[in-house]
Amino acid sequence: MATNTPHPLRVRKRPDFEQGGGRLRVVDLFAGCGGLTLGAAQAAHERGVALDVPLAVDFEQAPIDVFSANFPKAHAQRAAVETFFDGDVGAPLTVVETQTAETVGELDLLIGGPPCQGHSNLNNHTRRDDPKNRLYLRMARAAEVLRPRVLVVENVPAVVHDRQQVVEVAREHLTSIGYTVATAVVELVRLGIPQTRRRHIMLAVRADALPQGESVDTILQLGEGAVHDLRWAIQDLENVPPEHWFDKPSRANSENQARIDWLHDNGQFNLPNARRPVCHQGKHSYVSMYGRLSWDQPAQTMTSGFGSMGQGRYVHPSQRRTLTPHEAARIQGFPDYFRFDSTVTRTQLSVIIGNAVPPALSRVLASRLFDAGVLDEGARVTERQVAV
Repeated sequence: MATNTPHPLRVRKRPDFEQGGGRLRVVDLFAGCGGLTLGAAQAAHERGVALDVPLAVDFEQAPIDVFSANFPKAHAQRAAVETFFDGDVGAPLTVVETQTAETVGELDLLIGGPPCQGHSNLNNHTRRDDPKNRLYLRMARAAEVLRPRVLVVENVPAVVHDRQQVVEVAREHLTSIGYTVATAVVELVRLGIPQTRRRHIMLAVRADALPQGESVDTILQLGEGAVHDLRWAIQDLENVPPEHWFDKPSRANSENQARIDWLHDNGQFNLPNARRPVCHQGKHSYVSMYGRLSWDQPAQTMTSGFGSMGQGRYVHPSQRRTLTPHEAARIQGFPDYFRFDSTVTRTQLSVIIGNAVPPALSRVLASRLFDAGVLDEGARVTERQVAV
């Protein structure tokens, strides 16, 4: 049946997220290029609510440049999160934190995805005991300082195995300061994201913001949407000429190009061991590396290595190449109106796209918070304050 509804990833005109009746005030820490902010903005826009970002922070300049290009009215800063939240969890507010709270003002939604490399199962040297893991607690401290209606912390599922027990420490502290907390591992493919990514989510709602009869655990029960395959996400880009850097794949060396050709010539999706580099032969569980994607399946998790067949299953289903940045951004769930052209190098672009949080995660969650009345009241209160 034909439909006039545009494909959500092919929309080229950016919605005016900053216009609407009432405001959703969002602070994004460890913001990257703004995937979580984009999802919250989409959910608010669907309800006629304007986006207001009094603070967004990331340590790297390139992703903050992308964030600013897409949210030009946001107060985006290149800085360490500790620059704004430098006190210990449970300690009195520092001078810096008092100033941060006064500058930000009343806040609806605090979101963030702290660095998670220390939790990676591929990080054998510092696994579970990386100092970066403790950045997770900066989110709890920021909630203590800013007192948002809602806190959302996104991370890898393995964060629960951290030796510092950062998830449990954060949960206990947030509960002690008046938040109701729930956690869950979310299959993002169930949110309409065409990749098999799993994320750990902590959702904390301030007690006075949770309407009677609503449950934080129920709100966090995500995953009822349609499952999309790779064809849905990128088939229209199959034969786009590589005239623009965004649509240009990485150039494979001669050995990898021969491997790509073998996969296509033989109708195969997994490369035999004998055709892998010697160091990748033998017994292993990394079947997807050097693999080819299938049109009728979701992609594997996108990483910054999407341009290399040696980094995962990133060979295009029908073309003798790996994925382009445009295709990887689509698989992450970024619509075509989201601009990545402020990045400087191809490496920076790959890292920004690979590290991004798919916006559908925060869009679906924010939508559920609106439906439950948790964020609706925040938007109405802000609107009345502006009117006064």
